[in-house]
Amino acid sequence: MDTDRMKDLVDRYLAAYSAFDIDGMLALLSPDVRFENHSGGQLTAAATGMDEFRELAGQSRQLFLEREQRILDISFGQDSAVATIAWRGRLAVDIPEGPPAGPVLELQGASEFSFANGRISRLVDRS
Repeated sequence: MDTDRMKDLVDRYLAAYSAFDIDGMLALLSPDVRFENHSGGQLTAAATGMDEFRELAGQSRQLFLEREQRILDISFGQDSAVATIAWRGRLAVDIPEGPPAGPVLELQGASEFSFANGRISRLVDRS
């Protein structure tokens, strides 16, 4: 897959994520998509396939009043991309032993995308 097509898929995915558009995100994913979220070196969430991804995305949607991912840098390999991401969000609920609802949180991390058959087949977020 060429870099323009990969960049377009990443941009559209991030726009759908920021807009809480779960159907928009799913439209860009392979049916057997694998998603992982790692925080502090620990696997904190994972989903395999569209149904698990939809469920996880729905749960995540309830946690935030707003959220945004913005690309700071991106590099491409063969059928892959790694993006340095600036993330910001406002929690809708208090996190036990964590931040309260309300204030804006900001993180920086990396998202690793793999592509197959014109779709995102794997997504790994690290922060």
